[in-house]
Amino acid sequence: MLYLITLLALFLSLWVGNSALALFMGIFLALFFKLPEDFYTHRYGSKILQTGLVFLGGSMSFDSIYSTNSDYFFWISCYVLSAFGLVILLGKIIGVSEKLSYLLASGTAVCGGTAIASVAPVVKAKPEDLTIAITIVFVLNAIAVVIFPLLGDYFSLNEEQFGILAALAIHDTASVVGAAASFGENSVEVAAILKVARTIWIVPLVILSAWIFRNKREGFGLPIFVLFFVVAAIMNTIIQPGEILIDYFKLINRLCLLTGLFCIGTQINRESILLLTLKPILLASIIWAIIIPTSLLLVLRF
Repeated sequence: MLYLITLLALFLSLWVGNSALALFMGIFLALFFKLPEDFYTHRYGSKILQTGLVFLGGSMSFDSIYSTNSDYFFWISCYVLSAFGLVILLGKIIGVSEKLSYLLASGTAVCGGTAIASVAPVVKAKPEDLTIAITIVFVLNAIAVVIFPLLGDYFSLNEEQFGILAALAIHDTASVVGAAASFGENSVEVAAILKVARTIWIVPLVILSAWIFRNKREGFGLPIFVLFFVVAAIMNTIIQPGEILIDYFKLINRLCLLTGLFCIGTQINRESILLLTLKPILLASIIWAIIIPTSLLLVLRF
């Protein structure tokens, strides 16, 4: 019966397709049912996330993304690096743990829950750290969909300007597109294209993370799935597969991401939830309070 309930909860998570919901469904399952320590969701969660990461690499082409974003790539790259470094720095000042700060930095600077879930197995993050980071980013994304159109109206932004603002200051792609949709089709197109420029930073982020958090006794210590991820991204750049195949890769990555987050959620207990303290919330809020006006200034410059 427990296996059947778990499968039903997983299928519901996949059908809805929301990363935070998939994680929370796993958490609720673990809170209401006592899962064995060797339960299959405990054993395969990280491996499924790692598999999804490989397919994510296979859906990315360095050349096409750079050519699409050539006008803004420099500014977006500066944003990604600055935001990431600022989160790490403030995390140390506030007293947030190293790996939790790293997860929040990845989600803030790159692409929200996708970046957090991709980096988590590389840095060997605890399930509770992953839960905290995903939860905070999810809440900020929900707020963004509501307040950003109001900001756009207040500052009289045109569709292109609002698309740039959404792509820079909102974390998850779905929320970027959702907010931009209120301004028109051109806004959605600009936001989606520029958001891809942030997403491509997953490639160097994963490689850098593997090196920083490597086992010092094993040299570089690059995990095998990271090697597959890099090879997949290189093969995409060289072969340039058709859109249909790329769409399949993205679908598989999405399914692996949702399934992996669900499985990670089942590893959470009541004590882990109580770890959602003020410090990481404060860190993410301060960073966002800096990013929004900075992004607005940049947008008004163009």
